[in-house]
Amino acid sequence: MAGKERGYSRVLVWLASGLMLASAMVAVGAAQQTAVSLGTATKGGGFQLYGEHFAAALHEADPSLHIEARATRGSAENLPLLEKGELDIGLVEGNAARVAFDGIGRPLTRLRIIAAMYPGPGMFVVRRDSPYRTIADLRGKPVAFGTRASGLTMLARDVLDGLGLSPDRDFQAVYLDKAGDGPKLVTEGQVAALWGGGIGWPGFTKLAADSVGARFIVPDADEIGRIRTKHPFLRTMTVPAGTYRGQDTPITSVGLWSFVLARADLPDDTAYQLARALHRAEPRLRERLAQARYTTAANTAAEAPRPELIHPGVARYLRETGALR
Repeated sequence: MAGKERGYSRVLVWLASGLMLASAMVAVGAAQQTAVSLGTATKGGGFQLYGEHFAAALHEADPSLHIEARATRGSAENLPLLEKGELDIGLVEGNAARVAFDGIGRPLTRLRIIAAMYPGPGMFVVRRDSPYRTIADLRGKPVAFGTRASGLTMLARDVLDGLGLSPDRDFQAVYLDKAGDGPKLVTEGQVAALWGGGIGWPGFTKLAADSVGARFIVPDADEIGRIRTKHPFLRTMTVPAGTYRGQDTPITSVGLWSFVLARADLPDDTAYQLARALHRAEPRLRERLAQARYTTAANTAAEAPRPELIHPGVARYLRETGALR
C-alpha cells in the first residue's frame, strides 16, 4: 500500500512539474508578443483599407506582432492621439505630416517615421456622363471634399489655394462623416464631384467600376505650375494608366507621400521589429493592395523629408540592410 502511495506521489509531482513547465512556457510566449495599436481613418477610405492589409501582412511576416487597427477620423485625429501616447503608430497624410514636422501653426512634433506609405496625388472624380472636365467647370457646384479631419481635405485646400480658390467660398463644399459615403453622392447626383487621393483610393475604384463609369479632373500643366509656385512643398505625381477601370492614360497631379508615424517614446526595439517585419512583408503587401507596392524600405529612406525624422529603431534596421547610409 505504501508503495502505491509513493507511486501516486511521484505521479502528482510529475504532473505538477509538467503544469509548472507549461505555465512557464506560456508566460515566456506571452512575454515575447508585441502588441501595437494602429490609428487608421473612417470606414470606406484609403487609410482604413491600407491599415487592415498592413496589420495582416506584418503579422504574417512576424507572428509575434499583433497590430490592432483602430478606426479614427483620420490624420487630424491620429496626430494628437499619437502625441498623447494613445496610439502606438498611425497613418498620416503627407501634408498633415509636413505641418507637424515643421511646426506650422502648431508646436513642432516629436513623432517619428516608421514607414513611407504611398504617394497621394489629389484628384476630383465625376461621373463619365457629366459635362465637367476642368476644375473651373466645378466652381459653384456641390463637391464632396471628404471628412474634415482627413489629410486629403487639407491637400484640397492647398491645391485650390494655389489657383486662388477655396472649397468653402468657390464651391458648395460638402464634408462627410465617413469617407465611404462619397461615391454614392456622386452616383446619385447629389454632388458633382468627389475629391480624393491618387492610387488605389477606394472611392475612385468604386466609381470607376460603376456601370456609368468615371472621369478624373486634375490641374492642367499651367495650373500645376501655379500651384507649385505658391506651395513648392507639393510634388508633381503621376497615377499610372490602368490604375482605375477605363483610365487609359496616365494622370498627373500634385500631392505628397503619406507616412506611418510612431509616438515619440515608442521603444527602439519595437520600431526595429516593425521595420524588419515590413521589409519581409513587402511582396505580400504588393499582392494584397496596389498602392502598398510603394511601401518599401528603400522608399522610407528616400521619402522621409529629413533623415532625422526616421525613428531611430527603423533607421538602425535600414542601415543594416543598406537602405539608409
